[in-house]
Amino acid sequence: MQKFPMTAPGLRRLEEELRTLRSQERPAVIRAIAEARSHGDLSENAEYHAARERQSFIEGRIQELEEIVGGVEVIDPSTLSGSQVKFGAHVKLVDEETDKEATYQIVGVYEADIKARLLSISSPLAKALIGKKVGETISVPAPGGDRSYEILEVRFV
Repeated sequence: MQKFPMTAPGLRRLEEELRTLRSQERPAVIRAIAEARSHGDLSENAEYHAARERQSFIEGRIQELEEIVGGVEVIDPSTLSGSQVKFGAHVKLVDEETDKEATYQIVGVYEADIKARLLSISSPLAKALIGKKVGETISVPAPGGDRSYEILEVRFV
């Protein structure tokens, strides 16, 4: 079985989604299917087909989440230390072209959310950062050409 590195908050979010799907979404779609069946002819019943499609999505997502949650290896970044970037690190960067600063946390693939500054460990930026130290410059390929970033800070919280 494949192990997925993840932070505890990321695991909690996935477990909450799984709980919601099992306890709320699944029963709701079952009720919707029963209601649609009561309307008669299923071959031309759009409500029935939509509910069955939704049920298929929910069951697939439940199966996917069960597999992921079963293979999670929780890593607590607060127990880590050092000056090198690794999984769980909060990394403060400055874009050398625009001088814009940003802080990202390197997290597992299934908890990544760029809007929340949670950077997937498999992303090109995270791959370039792993193993680097404060003061080092990295180059990351981007659609408009390579981007250069300087690492300003590495924290484990």
